[in-house]
Amino acid sequence: MFLEDVLKHQTVQAADPLLRASPDSVPGRQVRWVHSSEVLDIAPLLRGGELLLSGGQALATATDGRRVGYVRELASRGVAALAIETGPSLPDIPESMLVAAESNGLPLFEFRKVAPFVGIMQEINSILVSQSVELLQRGDEISHAMAAALAHGGGLDEVLGVLAEQTGTSVRLVSPAGLTLGSAGAADGGGSGGGPGTGAGTADGGGSAAGPPTGGSGTGALGTGGSGTVSTTAVEVPVRGVLAARLELELPEGIDPTFVRVAGERSVDILGLALLQRMPPGLKELAGAELMRAAHSGAQPWRLEQLGAAAGFAVDGPVAAVMIRSAASGRLRPALDAVLAGAVPHAASYADKLELIALAGLPREGTRAARSLLIEALGNLEVPEGSAIAVGPLGQGIGEAAWSMSEGRRTLDLAPRTGRPGGGSRQVRDADAFSAERLAAESIDAGACRDFVRRTLGPILEHDEQRNSQLLHTLTVWLDSGCNTAQAARELHLERQSMYHRLQRIFDLCGGDPRGTGRLVGLHLATRLAPLP
Repeated sequence: MFLEDVLKHQTVQAADPLLRASPDSVPGRQVRWVHSSEVLDIAPLLRGGELLLSGGQALATATDGRRVGYVRELASRGVAALAIETGPSLPDIPESMLVAAESNGLPLFEFRKVAPFVGIMQEINSILVSQSVELLQRGDEISHAMAAALAHGGGLDEVLGVLAEQTGTSVRLVSPAGLTLGSAGAADGGGSGGGPGTGAGTADGGGSAAGPPTGGSGTGALGTGGSGTVSTTAVEVPVRGVLAARLELELPEGIDPTFVRVAGERSVDILGLALLQRMPPGLKELAGAELMRAAHSGAQPWRLEQLGAAAGFAVDGPVAAVMIRSAASGRLRPALDAVLAGAVPHAASYADKLELIALAGLPREGTRAARSLLIEALGNLEVPEGSAIAVGPLGQGIGEAAWSMSEGRRTLDLAPRTGRPGGGSRQVRDADAFSAERLAAESIDAGACRDFVRRTLGPILEHDEQRNSQLLHTLTVWLDSGCNTAQAARELHLERQSMYHRLQRIFDLCGGDPRGTGRLVGLHLATRLAPLP
């Protein structure tokens, strides 16, 4: 359902919803499911496309930094919208959350009246389930018609023609190198499958975040230069687990993009059979696909070494994982592959619902310099608003690929909570810049971590809370700059004299100037761990 239609439903209207942030992101945005939760770490458990309902109890007691991180994590995960019920525990939505939602393109609604979340979820989700069943049935009918055309000797263009006619779209099948393998245009007057829509939609990907990839898809609006708009949906077509082609469907205004996306995804198997007759994958491609599955599932190093050798990776050569979280993961894959081809000697990639994952084989000589160049190249990758990129730590051999991948994923989870820059180029998060946070999240008990921060930074935290100052942020920037006062002043947009005054106040609170003492490392570690929950 479109978000606008969900908001018009009587169960939602009973809550008196008011749009507080990101109104430009509402038109054309679709809701896949309605979910409610008071857990602030809910983002990794979501698939994207959810309308998330919150009663505000957990937000009321959270720090301002955690609230902002909550919004950023939801936006990064591709959540359709966030609705927060205000009341005695949370009289108003904090301004910082509204700013974060606006800057990250996440529609944020205030429920100004109490309404039963269970009732909202039951009503809307029932509609969504019914619509999903209907769409899948219609998609299966189209795939059966395509299978019949293939069984009767039809070529690729004929099979694509069935899809085009039934959906009212123009379709094109493109190789990973960009060559057109087949195409077909919609019949005059459109097909029989399109329903009402706006021509805009959400991006989505095939497969499962917990299993092997089965392809990806995305939907985005394109200008036509004419009287209407054309949106395009793209679906990856694998053959035996290897990316063989990309199905592109262009639909004019008035055709339901959700239906077209479902029809495209249901046609993948038939198109894979048609392609298999023309271009069966080789052993190297099959091994590469299996390697990505194994690394994604955390397989043992010996298994990764077996598959890596067959896929063309040097068994003992350095590797680094690349993780991209985006609602357009499928559409980004060709661009990522092009970046990798120009930056590293060898690479492999795949996309699932909301993650695009790659392994980059780096040269033995100048390995770290090559990794830095890769980060810089990824910084120039054009990604939709709300996407996030991380490069995992350096693995010494393909056997450590799964570890680099898991640490890259951990970096994506932790980075929004810290409020710090990526540590890489533009939007790229360098896992090496978050090593302290990664170590704490993996090895240090959360209670012990909070106690360490309180004992180390207690007076500074108390000062900030009582006087609404920013001493902790000042100290963090100063320590991250290598105790370079002039550089820290520039980053904070402070006069140097003001910077010196702040530092002196910090030193008075934390027991003196830490430079040249053993306290410096502990103080720096505490500032890095303070934003973590």
